[in-house]
Amino acid sequence: MTEQSAVTMVEIGEMSLDRFATVLDPGLLTELEGGILLARSLFAGRAIWNVNSTARGGGVAEMLTTLLAYARGIGVDTRWAVIEGNEQFFAITKRIHNRLHGYPGDGGPLGAAERAVYEATLAPSARAFMGMIGAGDVVILHDPQTAGLIPAIRSLGVPVVWRCHVGVDAPNRLAHETWAFLAPYVSQADATVFSRQSFAWDVLDDVRHSIITPTIDAFSSKNELLEEPTVHSILVAAGLRAGPVDGAPPAFTRRDGTVGQVKRTAKVIEQRPLQRHDHYVLQVSRWDSLKDPMGVIRGFSDHIAPYTDAHLVYAGPAADDVADDPEATAVLNEVLSHLDELTQDARSRIHLAMLPLTDGEENAAMVNALQRGATVVIQKSLAEGFGLTVAEAMWKARPVVASRIGGIQDQIEDGVSGTLLDPTDAAEYGAAVTSLLLDADKAATMGAAAQERIRAHFLGPKSLLAYLYLLERLLD
Repeated sequence: MTEQSAVTMVEIGEMSLDRFATVLDPGLLTELEGGILLARSLFAGRAIWNVNSTARGGGVAEMLTTLLAYARGIGVDTRWAVIEGNEQFFAITKRIHNRLHGYPGDGGPLGAAERAVYEATLAPSARAFMGMIGAGDVVILHDPQTAGLIPAIRSLGVPVVWRCHVGVDAPNRLAHETWAFLAPYVSQADATVFSRQSFAWDVLDDVRHSIITPTIDAFSSKNELLEEPTVHSILVAAGLRAGPVDGAPPAFTRRDGTVGQVKRTAKVIEQRPLQRHDHYVLQVSRWDSLKDPMGVIRGFSDHIAPYTDAHLVYAGPAADDVADDPEATAVLNEVLSHLDELTQDARSRIHLAMLPLTDGEENAAMVNALQRGATVVIQKSLAEGFGLTVAEAMWKARPVVASRIGGIQDQIEDGVSGTLLDPTDAAEYGAAVTSLLLDADKAATMGAAAQERIRAHFLGPKSLLAYLYLLERLLD
């Protein structure tokens, strides 16, 4: 790998924050207006760099896509760089990712050999940044893949923030060992950012840290309002539901304001396609064992299908489209190998969808339509840093049944704006989903409360202001 190929710059658009005047409460809107003035003054002549390991697939890339465009829209010079990796590097960082959640992943070690591969892979990116980052700039590095860059970038004399999007509420031995692997790098950062207080590492007492809750963009193609005919047209165009359509085009709004249409189709493994009248339960997740796809499917087969006529849609990106997740294909294959063990009735109502990532906004429109068409949305993860799909579904006024773990607990008020459950209890999962499928009034009331919860606490301006205040302290 050469220095020239070790870093790829991602094109960032510009979007106006003015649109939030229609959805924010007056107090937050006033704070945002003041924040815009502060940002223009504080960051004049500076570039704010964000660095991660992929430009598509997963919540981090999704958040960066919109947050950086809003920052550009008010005149801040935001830049997004993606580091390159190889199969060995991403196998190690996936192991780190799993261990930070308290799970062994592939069971491999994190020793001297893994450290050597990790550092050698990052070295070309570190050298490339030497000639790119200016003296007055600020750098925000995201997640374990980038932590090893901290010493080199810090040597330039610029403030470095390390943002960790994953964590575990009760760290075990695996998590502590992984902290020890990363601590030599992370301890040299000027500040760290975690999604919730329980995720902060106790081995970083000398590094200031902030808590910044992830948020969603209400106006992205993932979350924009879609009327029911458009939802149906998108699902049909994407091969996720049988036609015909009512004449509404499968249209969505791109970040630049132009209108796009869903043209690509998902690969769907099913015995028969969904019909328009079919009620369905939905989980949208990568093909990751920590998202518990087999638990979702078996729980549906055993505890939901026998008592309802609902279908299950499990939708994720095409397994080979996410560069930094080498386990996706293996997880998907494992799921497929177990489908024949299910009852025939349940199997006929299960739909596994692989959504193409060729066009990220088209992919987002497919997810938007799936979420808006669902009767109940689930997120039965075994581990979760935050779980943006929960916030996305709540914003669409869907009742959500999700695991009582990580940042999901910050989003859902149990019994009010959603239902929290033990992710290992399949019967509890089944009962919670079934009760919502059989009680439309309860589902509607919970969905309405969920939408207001996101409006008050989890929209993009909240994150922008939190990062602004953090960087203001660092630059003071």
